Amino acid sequence: MYFGGNSVAGPSVTMKKRLIFLMLSFSVLIFALIVRVGWIQIVKGEWYQKMAYEQQNRDREITPRRGTIYDRNMNPLAISATVERIVVNPQDFEKLEESRKEEIAEKLAQILELKKEDVLKKIKRDSSYEIIKKQVEKEVGNEIRKWIKEEGIIGIYIDEDTKRYYPQNNLAAHVIGFTGADNQGLSGIEAVMEKYLKGIPGKILSETDASGRYVSFSEEKRINPQDGLNVVLTIDENIQYIASNALDKAISDNKVLNGAIAIVMDPRNGDILAMVSKPDFDLNNPRSAPPGENPETWNGYSAEGVEKLSRTVWRNKCVMDTYEPGSTFKAITTAAGLEEGVVTPDTMTSDHTINISGHNINCWKPNAHGVETFREAVYNSCNPAFVKVAQGLGIEKFYKYLRAFGFFDKTGISLPGEATSIFQPKFTEIDMAVASFGQRFQISPIQLISAYSAIANGGKLMKPRIVKELVDADGNVVEKFEPEVVRNVISQKTSETLRDILEGVVSEGTGRNAYVKGYRVAGKTGTSETLKKGVYIASFAGIAPADNPAICVLVAFDNPTGDSYYGGVVAAPVAGKIIEDTLNYLGVERRYNEKDLEMMAEEVVVPDIRDMTVEEAKKILKEKGLEWKIEGDNKANDAIVKQQTPRAGAKIAKNSVVITYTYTPETEKMVKVPDLSMKTVDEATRALNDAGLNIKVNGLGNAMAQSVEAGAEVTVGSVIEVEFRYLDTH
Repeated sequence: MYFGGNSVAGPSVTMKKRLIFLMLSFSVLIFALIVRVGWIQIVKGEWYQKMAYEQQNRDREITPRRGTIYDRNMNPLAISATVERIVVNPQDFEKLEESRKEEIAEKLAQILELKKEDVLKKIKRDSSYEIIKKQVEKEVGNEIRKWIKEEGIIGIYIDEDTKRYYPQNNLAAHVIGFTGADNQGLSGIEAVMEKYLKGIPGKILSETDASGRYVSFSEEKRINPQDGLNVVLTIDENIQYIASNALDKAISDNKVLNGAIAIVMDPRNGDILAMVSKPDFDLNNPRSAPPGENPETWNGYSAEGVEKLSRTVWRNKCVMDTYEPGSTFKAITTAAGLEEGVVTPDTMTSDHTINISGHNINCWKPNAHGVETFREAVYNSCNPAFVKVAQGLGIEKFYKYLRAFGFFDKTGISLPGEATSIFQPKFTEIDMAVASFGQRFQISPIQLISAYSAIANGGKLMKPRIVKELVDADGNVVEKFEPEVVRNVISQKTSETLRDILEGVVSEGTGRNAYVKGYRVAGKTGTSETLKKGVYIASFAGIAPADNPAICVLVAFDNPTGDSYYGGVVAAPVAGKIIEDTLNYLGVERRYNEKDLEMMAEEVVVPDIRDMTVEEAKKILKEKGLEWKIEGDNKANDAIVKQQTPRAGAKIAKNSVVITYTYTPETEKMVKVPDLSMKTVDEATRALNDAGLNIKVNGLGNAMAQSVEAGAEVTVGSVIEVEFRYLDTH
């Protein structure tokens, strides 16, 4: 008998396949998880760490102190003062009642002089950082600190900020430039040197919870900002004042409608010592209403307002504008002619009308000078003589020299918006002819003074330098910007010959109003008509001292509408004043020639004769070359002088009258000042003496201005200063 039982079967094939599949699936899943964890921990670990840090922390920016801008003598022209920034974290206000939010917004708006609606809008925003107001004065910040402490308010923070100040207001405004609301440079050196001046912001780090609110009692971490580097300019604050003040007076005296420019340059290294563009603006309030606009309705932040400001007061005419240089350009034609041997100072020429391509070209005084040496033609500024020089050079060579002097290239000065010169696309003989005396093409003032500097320094065209160096907070020089020679354009001999000729222009020719006693001045006048008929630019370009140049000066006035529009009348005396005051400031010694000494001999310093006897006073006055008039009942020689007019120390013309009182007058005798307009020095002196007054002579020629207006009453014996100018100049 066979007894059988149930046999135990092993896993089926299907079951085995399922087990293998599950095992592989789990293995793949585990491997994937390992890869993912590795990716998160190793590959993306730093990024997640950063994200976690940012989620748990909030940072508030600390504005770096912007670098100071100095003049060449380390006088500050632009500085940054520490102020404060008011910020809020709207997350801290979420649970406050609406009325409380409005109270906080109203108080903040009141203290900060803002609109309540604007503040409330920021408080309610879905963010954790909102700037309420930048550049708040510390006194205001302290008021907010006191208020939030008393009220127990959280969510308002007072952080460090900086604000730009310009201690000299409008001085060198176009050179320095200004900054925007975020302390970024918007114009001038502020914009060009932005990367050096701006510095690197710092941070205040604070812990936050999941809702973005600051964690109470958590420790704040501070990362200090890196302040910007300081920029040292080549500008000299004092020379800038001299040039600016001279332009202001001349604009008023000559009724100049479209502004003016003045540049003072050191030809030895290309340094710009002064650069003035008028009209200018207050750097501390650059968006204020320009001339002709109503301050009540003006908006300097609108697109129209910014366009108007950019076109008028913000525009640096020295660099951004071009103009026809007129006769100041004749120095360039002369330089080329002398260098190529086409002409010498003694070459005979004439001012006779010359016909080029059917066009008659005359002297500004047609056919008045006749046959003359080339030197005399330069003195007289005769156009035909320069046309002949250009013809002798030929078109190719003439324009080759213009290129060499830099008139076809930007100078590369470190200021924004430098203009490009404008020439005809194809040069013809008539183009060259009129270009020889500075017409029918346009260049920038900075190009012209750079060319004059090459004439002054022996022939080296220098790149104009406005930034001297960068220094850190400890005064260490970080980077120096060295003078740069672009190329040689003329020889030393040509430079010396041309300077000698241009000196004659000032001593004998059309530039006589730029003459300065004791300083040898070389230069050339210019008068050019703009594209608008009847609107002229009066200019003068000068070099001084002529035999050892220390400065070049360019002055130009756009649309003078006074008694004259000629460069020799309007611009030359201003350039002479700038040259005299600048050289005097720089300590350049005066060297008087015979003509100077003769002119100076006509001026006398009034001695102090009070408490002397009349006899003693007469003797001293006679020795000084002065006359006298005794006032009082006692005119005896032993009478004592009690009072005198003019006062001791005043400078008056020789043969002037000193009023000598032998008593102390209770009331001073008054006389009316005569009208001296257009009188010669002798005529003006006689008219004042006849009225019982004295004269102080400034300049030569005809009377153009007097220190006291005609008809006004002054004390008998008073000194009236009278400005004289030659009017027969171009």
